[in-house]
Amino acid sequence: MRILHTMIRVGDLDRSIAFYTEVLGMQLLRRRDYPGGKFTLAFVGYGPESDEAVIELTHNWDTDAYDLGNGFGHIAIEVDDAYAACEAIKKRGGVVTREAGPMKHGSTVIAFVQDPDGYSIELIQKKT
Repeated sequence: MRILHTMIRVGDLDRSIAFYTEVLGMQLLRRRDYPGGKFTLAFVGYGPESDEAVIELTHNWDTDAYDLGNGFGHIAIEVDDAYAACEAIKKRGGVVTREAGPMKHGSTVIAFVQDPDGYSIELIQKKT
């Protein structure tokens, strides 16, 4: 067994695709409209779905925004250098909500960024 994807609902699909591809450097792997259900699914990730877990962006055509709720935590992405990743994300227009640095009760270097819909993405620096 393996994790296939994490699904999040987004209000503006094109804006979200731009964030995940242009700001976080993922690829748009596939996108499909479902007119009968009035929704579109887009899958983004760092590699093919056959090898990597991906993010499914779900856009319901009649919904412009969602409450984030209190059950969702974050999506985690491993990076080589969390400090450099934060600087690159800010240069591309992304929002860093916690600058890179050691986690509060440990030594792992982490940072947090926010996607256009307010979802948290944790950047975890690769251990050397």
